[in-house]
Amino acid sequence: MRIVVLADTHVRDAGGLRLGERAWDEVRSADVILHAGDVVEPGLLAELRAVAPVHAVLGNNDDALARVLPESLVLDLDGVTVGMVHDSGARAGREGRLRRRFPTADVVVFGHSHIPWNEAGLDGQLLFNPGSATQRRSQPHRTLGVLEVAGGQVQRHDVVVVD
Repeated sequence: MRIVVLADTHVRDAGGLRLGERAWDEVRSADVILHAGDVVEPGLLAELRAVAPVHAVLGNNDDALARVLPESLVLDLDGVTVGMVHDSGARAGREGRLRRRFPTADVVVFGHSHIPWNEAGLDGQLLFNPGSATQRRSQPHRTLGVLEVAGGQVQRHDVVVVD
């Protein structure tokens, strides 16, 4: 199963930021799409759902989605348990904090910082922030994430440059 992971897209229905063509190429290859918050308005979610099933969590800028999206999720994707939350908190103590919040998760997907993160946490838990496909902020590139899972195992976990 190919999972495309987005966060911090900040796309408004009336225009402004949009996913670029390279990002859409990745999205169109997805079996499942995860969005770790700061979608901002529902239009992007509808566009993504036209491609593949979407699971998203509420970000701190998602006022228009406050009664639509949960603050966190735990999913089973082909035998891999994935926890999702927008803000993982400060870098210091992140591994322990996410292990406590998602004790059974093999992977924890988060966003908020716009900083890609693809590192092992405690006890082999993968901590994964795709960065932002629209706002690089202080990062050198716009990015999204790709996870490939099969038979209860994470086969691939990459941050992909999309600018």
